Amino acid sequence: MHIVHTIAALRGALAGTRDASFVPTMGNLHEGHLALVRLAKQHPGPVVVSLFVNRLQFAPHEDFDLYPRTLQRDCDLLRQAGCNIVFAPDEAELYPTPQRFTVQPDPALADILEGEFRPGFFTGVCTVVMKLFQCVQPRLAVFGKKDYQQLMVIRRMVEQFALPITIVAGETERASDGLALSSRNAYLSTEERVRAARLSGCLRSVRVNLASGARSVAALETQALNELRDGGWVPDYVAVRSQRDLQVPSVEDLAAGCALVVLVAARIGGTRLIDNTELTLGASAG
Repeated sequence: MHIVHTIAALRGALAGTRDASFVPTMGNLHEGHLALVRLAKQHPGPVVVSLFVNRLQFAPHEDFDLYPRTLQRDCDLLRQAGCNIVFAPDEAELYPTPQRFTVQPDPALADILEGEFRPGFFTGVCTVVMKLFQCVQPRLAVFGKKDYQQLMVIRRMVEQFALPITIVAGETERASDGLALSSRNAYLSTEERVRAARLSGCLRSVRVNLASGARSVAALETQALNELRDGGWVPDYVAVRSQRDLQVPSVEDLAAGCALVVLVAARIGGTRLIDNTELTLGASAG
């Protein structure tokens, strides 16, 4: 496994390769990331994983400085997972001058949900991913479904810019109690970690109600928000949306049996976590 820290060294390692698969990460890896690497390895060509904590997607009050940097541990895990190239640039390498040119995603997709509570987040994500795409020039890139809105934004960006990259989605990896694996889970205290399972439980409850025929989206969202608050969470949102565009499904969509996703973002203690679950409704009779 090659570990490179500069764009020039990365391009040297990839010289003559046209079928690289790419997994962008911010490091502090867990089994969810490694599952994405294994998914990438199912495709021909070398697997490249980036380790870079991207300042552009953090607001001033967020945890950029505290975000764990665990390069040696991450490289050990990636070597075991069969990664071929680790790209671990520092800020001066990826942003040698202030990044004045940025990628502005479609507000209809990027300024809702996460974008509402983290203004500018998806501009930072799109900008760094576009830059990493230019560095790696992969044929395929793998993103996890846990960051569902991010996956949709990246897919739309690739379509809009006609990038010759196939985006592959990896399923969310979970702990035995249902909590989605996340680098930020390490911030949880022992007590918070026990209570954290309520987040996925909230999603399951909404999913079961929808599958059982409930169609009042607003009522289901309110019920789930109250359940989280009762469990000590401070929720930002619980949202039932169309998988197609993350908009609120219409009555006609619900009756037709549309594909939905339920998304949640909430804080427990000082830690903010996100999660989601997909489902497809059956069409109404008649």
